[in-house]
Amino acid sequence: MEKSCSTEIIANVVREYEGVKRKHAIGEMVNALRIDAPHVIASFGEDAAVIEHHGEALLLAADGIWSKLMEADPYWAGYCSILVNIHDIAAMGGRPLAMVDVFSITKDSHIHEQALKGMHDASLQFGVPIVGGHLHPDAPNSVIDVSILGCARLDSIIYSHTAEEGDLVVAAIDLNGRVHPSCMLNWDSVTMKSPDIVRAQIALLEQVGRDHLVTAGKDISNPGLIGTLGMLLEVSGKGAKVDLGLIPRPDLAAHNMTFEQWVKMYPGMGFVLTAKERNVPELIRRFASVGMTAKAIGTVDTTKKLRIYYEGNETLVFDFIKNGIMHLFSEDLPCHLH
Repeated sequence: MEKSCSTEIIANVVREYEGVKRKHAIGEMVNALRIDAPHVIASFGEDAAVIEHHGEALLLAADGIWSKLMEADPYWAGYCSILVNIHDIAAMGGRPLAMVDVFSITKDSHIHEQALKGMHDASLQFGVPIVGGHLHPDAPNSVIDVSILGCARLDSIIYSHTAEEGDLVVAAIDLNGRVHPSCMLNWDSVTMKSPDIVRAQIALLEQVGRDHLVTAGKDISNPGLIGTLGMLLEVSGKGAKVDLGLIPRPDLAAHNMTFEQWVKMYPGMGFVLTAKERNVPELIRRFASVGMTAKAIGTVDTTKKLRIYYEGNETLVFDFIKNGIMHLFSEDLPCHLH
């Protein structure tokens, strides 16, 4: 981390980042869409819904791609539409099975063809097929939305809402990559990797869940590492202190990147987890075995506040009661969000 980059600056960068602010409306949607269904074990606040089915768990998720990314690079947008959905299932300790898409396109055939190629290449690389969907061939804007189905053992699921006081916060990221040429806030650590490598990285989360090595987890998404951790803490009803100096990062200067940019970065292959201290060395070893760097970067507490510190300076990033990310703290919300 650059000496000139203070905790106050980083806290403000995270709070004001569009990837974080776009999550503020989630709480209102949760209240509007909440449905009581006994076979649904978990839903809003998780990376995927968990549905009990004959003693096993079905995992269901959906994600859409920012129109900004579609305009900047339709191939990368198509690729990411597949990648982010696979991550949602992996982050739950599950195995991705198949996807369907809703593809809205304008008459610009270049965007259409490049986006489809990106979707095809990612699907092939990760070994998760696209099996159907819906097409709007005459839409005013080009948009990709994808939904994914996965499966897991009921006793192996990694939830977002189950972090516990005293857990260590672990960040696991594949640092062997590049800043994507079409998007300064995307770290591409996947397109240049073999199918064997990326599939091993995804499968590792299923093994971690089965061996109960973590208490909670999420894939690092558009809000970046600190923003994603904030979402995990918010649904867990917890807080944490994070040491910025411990966050895994590539050689920032070599990639012409600042630390402020790195904390907002979508990392390509990255997860934030909470775990008992005794399990952290094994987590670090396992992530290293698939080419990922994992480090303990902080500790979970009961403050319901996320604080960052560096070289003796400490700053509040989020107070989840007063000003959270998803605005989920309400007495009317499902119990698993408290």
